[in-house]
Amino acid sequence: MPDRAADFDSLLRGAGCSRRVIEHCHTVTDVAMEYARTGGFTDRELLSEGAALHDIGRGQTHSLFHAQAGAEYCRRLGLPEPVARIVERHTGAGLTADECSLLRLLPIDCIPRSLEEKIVANADNLVRGRRRITIDERILRSCPLPRKVRRRIFHLWLEMECFL
Repeated sequence: MPDRAADFDSLLRGAGCSRRVIEHCHTVTDVAMEYARTGGFTDRELLSEGAALHDIGRGQTHSLFHAQAGAEYCRRLGLPEPVARIVERHTGAGLTADECSLLRLLPIDCIPRSLEEKIVANADNLVRGRRRITIDERILRSCPLPRKVRRRIFHLWLEMECFL
């Protein structure tokens, strides 16, 4: 299992990810680790691995399917299942199996459940490219999404703010 940023970068490059995607993953990892610093009850190694690889599916597609594609890629590589679940459940504040089905994704539950899954999803929501953004900007950018999805993103952020 990789334990350094260079190893994660190598996995991302091997999956076909661009430099921009890799830089985005670095920023998301930085944000995620800020949440972990104050909350001593998270698996920091798992959090770092999941955050570093959360967009590994973007080497295959930049569509919404990238999360499920990335999780499957992680499983094929033999990475631990908790890492694959972080990758699978990082989109927005997650998607229910019904929402996945309506979006023509595999009909599986992709709602973040573990603390590490929630932190990575929230950190990804607070990064656009390499730039950190506010929750206000994220919600404004989420206006085209259904109200329940916007609320889920906001509630995830509120839950994670307890760690800062």
